Amino acid sequence: MWRAKGAPRASGSTSHRKGALVRISRLLCGAAALTLAAGLASCSTETPTAAVARGSGEGFPIEIEHVYGTTTIAEQPERVATVAWANHEVPLALGVVPVGMSKATWGDDDGDGVLPWVEDRLEELDAEPPVLFDETDGIDFEAVADTEPDVILAAYSGLTEEDYRTLSKIAPVVAYPETPWGTSMEDMIALNATALGMQQQGEALTADLHAQIDESLAAHPELEGKKLLFAYLNPSDLSTIGFYTVHDTRPGFLAGLGLPQPAIVEEESAKTEEFYVELSSDVADRFDDVDVVVTYGDAEGAFVAQIQADPLLSKIPAVAEGRIAILEDATPLAASANPSPLSIGWGIDDYFALLAAATSGQSGE
Repeated sequence: MWRAKGAPRASGSTSHRKGALVRISRLLCGAAALTLAAGLASCSTETPTAAVARGSGEGFPIEIEHVYGTTTIAEQPERVATVAWANHEVPLALGVVPVGMSKATWGDDDGDGVLPWVEDRLEELDAEPPVLFDETDGIDFEAVADTEPDVILAAYSGLTEEDYRTLSKIAPVVAYPETPWGTSMEDMIALNATALGMQQQGEALTADLHAQIDESLAAHPELEGKKLLFAYLNPSDLSTIGFYTVHDTRPGFLAGLGLPQPAIVEEESAKTEEFYVELSSDVADRFDDVDVVVTYGDAEGAFVAQIQADPLLSKIPAVAEGRIAILEDATPLAASANPSPLSIGWGIDDYFALLAAATSGQSGE
């Protein structure tokens, strides 16, 4: 039986907005479940708008507001656990090794449950991998409790209210600010770093990441002004076109860089709070202004040929002209397209190069 530690309950709660959890490994990971950088919103250095952190001076106690209420962290945590996608990268980037973190089940290159940029950081810190929580069937509450954490970081997640209340019996929990799987990288860093008592270090980390992103983007001027559609196309059923709204970190990151969004993304994002929508391929004409289609697929080109041969999808100019950027499915590069603090330095140049090549019709991985 997992052991409970005293922790404040949420003072009030907001109804949980359920994300479209279809094809969880690709849609979240590949959300969630890395998902480049500044999700939902922006590459600005402003403090979180949907979440508020308050403390007494520079110290504790600290109160963090989120979708399920307010979490109070009485003193600086020594044992840090994280759940869901990428939250562990914030403490690691700041030099703190978690006692437990979620196991990578998508994008892992060697099957050890740890993404390559996380492995690199653990090596830099001369640290062994933390306990890995297998979240394939949901959060393993007992495994989390066994690590005896002082705080549980989940600023980027899709925690249900039940998940939140259960975890809160173990330790104080930092939940997502507003939209499930919609926390920007900046807000994830700000919230998780604040919970650790490292707000200033978190701000410095964000500034450094922005500098890296800006430098890499400047090296790929082909992307300036381009409208990229981050899509999921199912090779076994091309009767629908799935794509991510600006509420998702992938297009949110691109929008935060100043890249315009296709009209259909703006229109559909205004209708929903979901991070992903599907429309019939019959409306292919609504994608006429898309400059590049970014999607997951094979690296051999067969998928591109299949898309171009489809009678409906082939009506999209970007598809017909081969302006398709393929992120090879379940690879680290595909995972790095969902932004996180440690994946930026590892893969941002390769990611932008892939997108830039596709602007001239050079499809592929």
